[in-house]
Amino acid sequence: MKSVLKVALAAGCLAMAAVSHAAEPFKIGLIVPLSGPFAPFGKQIETGVRLYMHQHGDTVAGRKVELIVKDDGGIQPELTNRLAQELVVKEGVDALAGFGLTPLAFATAPIATKAKIPMIVMSASTSSVVDKSPFIVRTSMTEAQVTAPIADWAAKDPKANLKTVVTLVSDYGPGLDSEKIFVKRYTEGGGKVLDTMRVPLVNPDFSPFLQRVMDLKPDGLFVFVPPGPGVTLIKQFKERGLKDAGIQLMSTGGLLDDDLLPNIGDDALGTITSGHYSAAHDSPENKAYVEQYRAFVKNSMRPNFMSIGGYDGIHVIYAALEKAGPDATGEQLVEAMKGMEWVSPRGPVRIDPESRDIVQNVYLRRTEKVGDELYNVEFETVEEVEDPGV
Repeated sequence: MKSVLKVALAAGCLAMAAVSHAAEPFKIGLIVPLSGPFAPFGKQIETGVRLYMHQHGDTVAGRKVELIVKDDGGIQPELTNRLAQELVVKEGVDALAGFGLTPLAFATAPIATKAKIPMIVMSASTSSVVDKSPFIVRTSMTEAQVTAPIADWAAKDPKANLKTVVTLVSDYGPGLDSEKIFVKRYTEGGGKVLDTMRVPLVNPDFSPFLQRVMDLKPDGLFVFVPPGPGVTLIKQFKERGLKDAGIQLMSTGGLLDDDLLPNIGDDALGTITSGHYSAAHDSPENKAYVEQYRAFVKNSMRPNFMSIGGYDGIHVIYAALEKAGPDATGEQLVEAMKGMEWVSPRGPVRIDPESRDIVQNVYLRRTEKVGDELYNVEFETVEEVEDPGV
């Protein structure tokens, strides 16, 4: 009788514990820029996250998922750090996510380490970001990862005929990574870099730099700027005669971000970019994603590479919670994320178990008109690209 009573009591305690735990939501602190110059970053990331939650529900492994969104303005690391601390200490979040720019991810990494909770980087693209904490997992890309393929193409494709190139990049982590890997891979392939130029991250004036490019008369110009300033660069590239001079404009995906393309106009036609996501990517998964995304936002914007970082980032959290269980610690969740593989709207992806960085296809694209709209149309695929480091 006593043993039966003990079993009954134990079962009752477990049931009570389960009910108690189920009552506690799994809280995700999403820190993104929703104001300031990089607000489009945050809007796309948040929309990708919310679309995934809309599709898959807000309960995983018996726990309700609660999203707490904070606006860091995009350019103040100290503010991002404070918001992360508040989310951990006051809100008791179980995971941190977002991070539009590299300095903001750097500022948050020590907090994730101390709190021992996953930190899902959905945007920041400097190679060294994942080295800042063993709790960081990245679902976006690195600039080196998406730059290497276009550097190889520029150096080796005989149809491109790009024997000389100038580089022009924003003067911060991802831009410097992009410059370094492009120069390395392009020169190793036999090309000649005539000059390397750097512009301020915020409110850059491209005019004097583009005039210098015009004077050097290279076959091509490789640029890296975050979405937003690229609109001005494209316009000035045409106005200053570089396009008419036959200088091939090349960049990674941010220059001709899908969210901006409809408003840039025909000046963008013929630009070659490399990237891990285009709304024009031809796959069943992406066609469904684009259709559902546009319906979700009532056709107010087109999904871009920021949105896919958010969409896949929340997928990683959901899948890890499902795999590790509702009582999983932060360490166990990160362990569950390592080696994870799935088919994303961008194509097949996986999280490298050693680096905790994403491995993915990178596509070479040409800006073309599809019907009445501009799209980055893929013409070559480089499969399973890892971050080459810089």
